[in-house]
Amino acid sequence: MMKSTRYDTREHLLITGEQLCIQRGFNGMGLIELLKVAEVPKGSFYHYFPSKEAFGVAMLERYFAIYHQRLHEYLEDHQGNQRQRILDYYQQSLTTFCQDHSFAGCLSVKLSAEVCDLSEPMRIALDNGSKALMSTLSIALERAEQQGSLQLSVPPETCAQNLYMLWLGASLQSKISRDNRPLMNAWQEMTRMLPEPL
Repeated sequence: MMKSTRYDTREHLLITGEQLCIQRGFNGMGLIELLKVAEVPKGSFYHYFPSKEAFGVAMLERYFAIYHQRLHEYLEDHQGNQRQRILDYYQQSLTTFCQDHSFAGCLSVKLSAEVCDLSEPMRIALDNGSKALMSTLSIALERAEQQGSLQLSVPPETCAQNLYMLWLGASLQSKISRDNRPLMNAWQEMTRMLPEPL
């Protein structure tokens, strides 16, 4: 029972911290505010995290683990056309973004530019999380080629990196402009980057 309670407190802090970071950024999120919103005593925070930076690393690792699992499970469900499955994943993300008019963006978009020069451990967490997502995309692209639903002009690893960078950049631009058109344009570009065999 104790183990479950301890895990729940740590998880609750990470969830609350992610919500606050998306609103205010990592530097804009004060520990006092986090503890107040989470209704957790200061001692409990330091029981789980030796510093705010360590909290940031754990928060990013949790975020990417969930993101990666969702992407992996979606792409692994590949009974049909694998190329279409990849496009459908991003179409689903676009639809979700368009329905959520806050333009809050995702945690990786919010924190990438902010923390990379300030915290090497957080930069590494962002880098590792991004690389895991690109690796899963690359495997799916390779599977689509083997299936015969896709004909790439570049290696799957390169295409996966390009897709990820395109979507990340479009997400940032949509956040800046408070307009979903950059993401809509990115999705259209993805359809051209993933051509069906002639």
